[in-house]
Amino acid sequence: MSGLFVTGTGTGVGKSVVAAAIVAALTAQGKKVAAFKPAVSGLDEITPGWPPDHELLAAATGWQSPDSVSPFTFGPPVSPHLAARDAGVSVTLDALTEAYERAAAAAEVTICEGVGGLMVPLSDDPDLSVLDFAKSIGLPAVVATHPGLGTISDTRLTVDRLESEGVPVAAVVISGWPQEPSAIELSNLETLARLLRVDVATLPITSPERLAADAADLPITRWLSKHN
Repeated sequence: MSGLFVTGTGTGVGKSVVAAAIVAALTAQGKKVAAFKPAVSGLDEITPGWPPDHELLAAATGWQSPDSVSPFTFGPPVSPHLAARDAGVSVTLDALTEAYERAAAAAEVTICEGVGGLMVPLSDDPDLSVLDFAKSIGLPAVVATHPGLGTISDTRLTVDRLESEGVPVAAVVISGWPQEPSAIELSNLETLARLLRVDVATLPITSPERLAADAADLPITRWLSKHN
């Protein structure tokens, strides 16, 4: 199965933007792409100008419904394990993998987006984190990160943990890359590219309407071919 798993170094680093941009760019190339996200929380607090993650990803595919992108959605802006507990909903690995496989079966390529950072729990089951789900579906990872202070350690820790758990890392994407980067942002890009053994790319500050265009130069085909 061809695809990528987009995770992030934490919450708010642009992971959903990177995932949707990859979906939009592949769709613009004429591929039928499925998007998947195990759970969406925070529907009670939407970022102005941006739809909820499952709606954004569905729109980028051009054919999916938001319900087929994410099987579990919650209003409160909290970790999915807490949102599910408060809602009285049971999130299991079997339910997630079945929903993922249904979405993937209808497409050539599947782009799966995680939830928050790599170690976020998806339920109260200690063996069901974002990492556990990523391992279960077997896709290589793309790590989304931010351009500012702290990104070097955050990104290296995430890449190291993925690789130590047997999840190949295809690329790191610095999301929200400014038009005129500062000296520290340029240094962070250079340092990550030098220290990591994976592609390091940038995605500019973008909008839902510009996702495909702004991701057009990302070497996504190479990332897909490396480990699939």
